[in-house]
Amino acid sequence: MADTRPAAPPRRGGRSWAPSQGFLAKAALITAVLTAVGSLLGLVRDQILAHLFGAGPDTDAFLVAWTVPEFASTLLIEDAMALILVPAFSRALAQRHAGGAVDPVRTLVRSTLPRLALVTGAVAALFAAGAPWVVRALAPGLAEPGLAVDCTRLTATCVFTFALAGYCSAALRAHGRFLEPAAIYTAYNTGIIATVVLLFRAWGVRAAAAGVAVGGALMVVIQAPSLVRKLTRRHAGDPGTGGDGHRVVLALVAPVIAFAAGRQSQVLVERFLAAPLPSGAISHLNYAQKVAQMPMILSLILCTVSFPVVARALAAGDTALARRRVERDLLLAAVVVLAGAAAVIAGAPAIVDVLFQRGAFDRSDTAATAAVMRVYALGLLGQTLVGALVRCYFSAARPLWYPAAVMLTGLAATALTGALWVGPWGVRGIAAANALGITLTAALLLAGIRGQSIPLRTGVVCAGLARLGLAAAGACLVAHRCSAAVGRPLLAAVTACAVVAVVFPLLAWAVRAPEVPSLIRSAARRLAHVRCHGSRPLPDRDATDPSSAAETTPVGGHVPRRRRPHG
Repeated sequence: MADTRPAAPPRRGGRSWAPSQGFLAKAALITAVLTAVGSLLGLVRDQILAHLFGAGPDTDAFLVAWTVPEFASTLLIEDAMALILVPAFSRALAQRHAGGAVDPVRTLVRSTLPRLALVTGAVAALFAAGAPWVVRALAPGLAEPGLAVDCTRLTATCVFTFALAGYCSAALRAHGRFLEPAAIYTAYNTGIIATVVLLFRAWGVRAAAAGVAVGGALMVVIQAPSLVRKLTRRHAGDPGTGGDGHRVVLALVAPVIAFAAGRQSQVLVERFLAAPLPSGAISHLNYAQKVAQMPMILSLILCTVSFPVVARALAAGDTALARRRVERDLLLAAVVVLAGAAAVIAGAPAIVDVLFQRGAFDRSDTAATAAVMRVYALGLLGQTLVGALVRCYFSAARPLWYPAAVMLTGLAATALTGALWVGPWGVRGIAAANALGITLTAALLLAGIRGQSIPLRTGVVCAGLARLGLAAAGACLVAHRCSAAVGRPLLAAVTACAVVAVVFPLLAWAVRAPEVPSLIRSAARRLAHVRCHGSRPLPDRDATDPSSAAETTPVGGHVPRRRRPHG
């Protein structure tokens, strides 16, 4: 397997881990490819469920049970576990490289992993035993509550398996290993698809819930061997019995879990509000959200890859490196998510038709899902900014409660406006409330970032986001008109995406938006290199090399940045 470790180990003496641009590009590429494969398999999974069960009471019952893995994945893999453990392992690795008789990495594992397994195993058992009360609380008035209870008991196992998978992912990323963590959703969706195909005739939609249990186990299986090798390769010194474990449990967990729980509770609010609506409402919300969030998932890949770099930089006291990395990541993520949102809004009906309209999923389901998807897409920039900015708050040794308070404020806005808008606008009102709540959260996080451990230049970032948003709006308008003129759904969807891909960078260049011009120059440089030298790769450039400034400096577009002297 390919290993994406930096070419040289971190140096002693408190210097931060600053891997080369080539390392980050390789890690981002591996993560992007495997994330794309996992997302594609997720679409195949959703297409199979739509084809077999449509958007009716059976699918609604499964999606209520699906709330458990959705909540668990955010809490135990994507947000809380990573935000807690990546900085903890980064500090332990920095201490290891500083020398000492006790290995702080193995100390951290011994003091945290057994407790995590014990607690999450008990919680999984409680969820399974209390499934009837869980279903009643999540979706009062559901058409098939008994079926939802059966599915919830099967999906409850993911609380345990997702916790182990998230632990492995965080530890491996902190060690500079990205291959296996990026492949977990490929394994997960493969397990679900295989189980549904094998068991749907006998078990119906319960087969999908059983697939969640199988997929969760596969997520652990593909990562555990690599983590064991990492932990046993360096065993100098006594592994110890104390260390950061108590500090991780007592000081770090509470604010991070509160934030992650608040973020994922938006899904609970949506399904609670949609449960009394006609059958299929929850399904329409689910399918629209799954497709609309794909640009957000892709946009956060770079942030996922660079998060250990930021954490290690802060552990070594190098706030300048952390700030430059975060500012660039924010704007690059915004480029991806705004372009994707423009394509989703412009071609929503055609995209849903191509992906789902077959079998039990009919034309009315396509129209309802496309309408919701367009509204969801309005909140994609907010979703991306929240996912990126929260890493700034939680990269430090002691996270603050401010992100959790802000997230709860956004959740309250979602719940209040959703309750007001669901009456006149139905599921579109719920989606609009989601977009409003998450955008408010992003704005408050950005406003409060100054004075934190990573002092971002919020004025520069906001100006860049405004220019990128203007370019995305123009590209969306042009793409919508071009797509509407095409009759066939597949051609219309391709047209929307192609027009955005051409118009968005041109408009971004015209309004002097950040990052896009440097990306175009980089692509032109690489194309010229290929023409002159064939397939021979470009020479790798280190992040600290002044010769790479053209590709790494323009965080704020035309706003210059101070450079540290090289040497």
